[in-house]
Amino acid sequence: MEEQVGQIWDKLVTRISDRSFKESAVQLSQISKPLGIFFRALGGDNGLRIVESTATQHYAKRNWKQKLAGTGKYVELSWQDEDTLHLPKQIDVFPTIELNKDLYYWLAAISAQVLENPSARSRGLQGWFGYCQTLTLDVIKRFPGLAPRYQRLVDAYLAIRNIDDKFTDQEQAQEDAIAQALKQPGSIDSIPVTGFAPKPVMLWPHPNPPEVANFSCKNAQENDEDEDEEQASESSKPKKNEKENKRRNAERVDMPDGKDGLILHRFESIFGYGEFLNINRSTDDDEEADQDSADKNADDMDFLSVARDSKSKGGKVKFDLDLPADSVDEVVLESDVKLPEWDYKKQLLQPDYCSVINFVHLAGEEGVLPENLRRTARKLRQQLEALTTKRVWHRHQSEGSELDLDAYINYIGERCSGHKVEQPDLYQQLRSSERDLSTLLLADFSLSTDTWLSNDARIIDVIRDSLFLFSESLRNTGDQFAIYGFSSRNRGHIRFNTLKTFSESYNGQVRSRIQAIKPGFYTRMGAAIRYAASKLKQQDSQQRLLLILTDGKPNDLDRYEGRYGIEDTRRAIHEAKAQGLQTFCITIDDQGGEYLPHIFGNNGYTIIRKPEQLPQKLPILYANLTTNPV
Repeated sequence: MEEQVGQIWDKLVTRISDRSFKESAVQLSQISKPLGIFFRALGGDNGLRIVESTATQHYAKRNWKQKLAGTGKYVELSWQDEDTLHLPKQIDVFPTIELNKDLYYWLAAISAQVLENPSARSRGLQGWFGYCQTLTLDVIKRFPGLAPRYQRLVDAYLAIRNIDDKFTDQEQAQEDAIAQALKQPGSIDSIPVTGFAPKPVMLWPHPNPPEVANFSCKNAQENDEDEDEEQASESSKPKKNEKENKRRNAERVDMPDGKDGLILHRFESIFGYGEFLNINRSTDDDEEADQDSADKNADDMDFLSVARDSKSKGGKVKFDLDLPADSVDEVVLESDVKLPEWDYKKQLLQPDYCSVINFVHLAGEEGVLPENLRRTARKLRQQLEALTTKRVWHRHQSEGSELDLDAYINYIGERCSGHKVEQPDLYQQLRSSERDLSTLLLADFSLSTDTWLSNDARIIDVIRDSLFLFSESLRNTGDQFAIYGFSSRNRGHIRFNTLKTFSESYNGQVRSRIQAIKPGFYTRMGAAIRYAASKLKQQDSQQRLLLILTDGKPNDLDRYEGRYGIEDTRRAIHEAKAQGLQTFCITIDDQGGEYLPHIFGNNGYTIIRKPEQLPQKLPILYANLTTNPV
C-alpha cells in the first residue's frame, strides 16, 4: 500500500512541476533528414552527423515545485564538436508543433555559423553571453528570411520562460539582461552575476558543452590517439537497437588501486555511495539480458567514469588467437607499398603513411560454381548479354541507312550563310558498338563480415555469393574486370587480397580463390581505394569504374575511426575522380545514409536494405552503372 501511495504521489508532483507540452512534442528523428539538408544548405560542415544530445545539469535556480518533485535539474541543449552536431532528442518547449519545429531549425541555423566565429567565443559566463548575441546577429544578417521565425520564437519563449519563478532583485536583473539580449541581440554587453547559474536559454547553444563519449556498456574500452598502440575496438557492423546509439556523458579517470580506507561515517546519514568493483563475469551469460541490465544501470548514472585496466584480459588473448596468421598458401605479389593518408585536422596529406601488402591465395584449379547459384547465374548472364549486342547510331557518315537530320540542317545553314561545304556527311548508320570498359570490384573483408545474418549465412557468405554471380555475369560480356578484397590491422599492415586481375581470365582457379575468402581485420578504406585506383588507372579504357562493396564505415585499430576515417576516404575518392575514374559504393549498412553522401556524393552510392538480396542485385546495379554512368 505504501508503495502504491508513493507512486501516485510521485506522478502527481512530477506532473505539477512539468512545464513541457508533451502533446506538441517534436522528435529529432522525425525531422532529422530535412534538418540535415537545411543545416548544410546554410553552410554547416558536411562531415558532421546530427545526433541526440545528452542531458546535462545546469545548476540554475529551481522553483519550489521542481524541488518538491526532484525535477528540473537537467536540460538538453545544442552544441557541436569535431564529428557531430548535438541537438535535443525532443523539443516540447512550446504549446504548438510549429514553434517546436521552428526551434529545431533555428538551432541548426546558429550551429551552421559556429565555425564562422572561432574567436568570438571566450570562456566564462560573459564570453558565452556575448558569443550567443554575436551568433544570432550573424545568422539574421546572412539569412534575413529567418528574422520573422526568430522573432516568433523569442516572443513565445519569453512569455513562458519564468512562469512560477520568483527571483531576487539581482536574479531578476540577470533575467532582464537575457530577455533584452534575446529581443535585441548585441544591445547589452554583460550579464549580472548571481549565486546561481542563469537558467538555460533554449534558443542559444550550450554554455559549457560536455565531452561526450559514445561508450557501449558491453565494451567500455576506447582507442587512444596514439597510432602505434593496438587494442580492440568495436566492429563496424550495423547497429539495430536504438539504445546502442544513445550517447552518455563520460570522463576518463585513473584506475582505482583498491587501497583506499573505509568511510568513517554513520551509514544512515549517507544518501548514496558508489565505488569501483572489479567483477569477473563469465562470457557464457545471457548477452542480451546482460546488455539490458547494463543499459539500465548506465541510465541511472549521471556521469560515466571510464578507466583502462593495466592488466591483460583473456579477451585480448582470444582476439589475438582469432587473427588469421600468415599462411604457407599465400604468395606475396607486392609488399611494403607506401601510400599517403589525409589528416583532416591538419589539412595535410601525409606521405608514405600507410603500408600495403598485396597477396594471392594458392587455391586449387578445380573450383566450381556452387550448385545453389547456378540457376541465378544463368538468368543473370542472359540479362547482361544485351550489353554485348548494344547497337548505337553512328552519325555524320558519308553513307548510311537513314538521313542524319542534324547534319542536314547544319549543311543547309552553312550554304545559306554563303559557306561552301564539300562532300557533306549527311547519313547515319545503326551498327553494333563494342564497350570500352574496365571495372575493378573492391570488397570489404573486415572482421564485421563475420556477423550472422541468419541461421545459414554470414555477411562474408553473402559477399562470396555476390562475387561469384558478378563474375559469372560478366564472363560473356567482354568487359574487362578485376576483383580484390581488403582489410587492415593498422596503418602499417593493410592486406590486399587479389582474387582476379585484369589480365586473368575467369576460371576454376579464380573460383577457388573466391571460395577461400574469409573475414580479416578492420576497414582502412582510404588506403585500399588509393591502391585499387593505382591498378585501375593503368587500364587503357574509355570508361573505368571502381566499384566498392562494404558493410560499414571506415575504422581501424589506431585513430582511423569516426571523422578521421571518413575524411580520408572522401579524399581518396576525390583523388580517384581526379584521375578520370568513376566511383560507386554499394553497402549493406543500414546507417550508411549518415556518412556516405559526404564521402561519395548523393548519387555515388546505394544502400541494400536486405543483405541477402545483394548477390542478385549486384550484377543488375553494374549493368545500370555501365550503361548510364553516374
